[in-house]
Amino acid sequence: MSDPTEDAAYAAFVEAAWDRHMAVAILLTGDRHRGEELLQDCLVRLYVRWRRAALTDPHAYLRRMLVNGNVSWWRRRQRELPTAEPPDHADPRSGPYEQDEELRRALMSLPRRQRAVVVLRHYEDLTEKAVAAALGCSVGTVKSQHSRAMTRLRAALRQNQEAAR
Repeated sequence: MSDPTEDAAYAAFVEAAWDRHMAVAILLTGDRHRGEELLQDCLVRLYVRWRRAALTDPHAYLRRMLVNGNVSWWRRRQRELPTAEPPDHADPRSGPYEQDEELRRALMSLPRRQRAVVVLRHYEDLTEKAVAAALGCSVGTVKSQHSRAMTRLRAALRQNQEAAR
């Protein structure tokens, strides 16, 4: 882009949308740093496509880019990275998200497609139709993935509650 008004509109969008989409990226990736990297990569790509995205709904466009970018990352890398020794303490920078650690762990146990459906449906408060459009699948697939995800989340949270007793 070279038009200063378009640059200003893009900068205003990023400033207004950063927190909202950062939270979505963290929930999709399960890691604050990976989420930030994903969001920054998507924002760079969005800048190049800003004229097209600004004509429709830039939030939906960015949301779709986040989901697709996360799926692509999973496809390129293995799911687990073995280490010689596990960390002996939690990352001190994970502060604001500690209160929801149990739910976050349960959410991270879901397959990535189910996690994306739950995040978009409940955190972003999208309709089933909007989630289907964001994920590039049918509404029926969203419904079945959501149902399976909620069953798994309930079971995981119930198991954690029983273990805490």
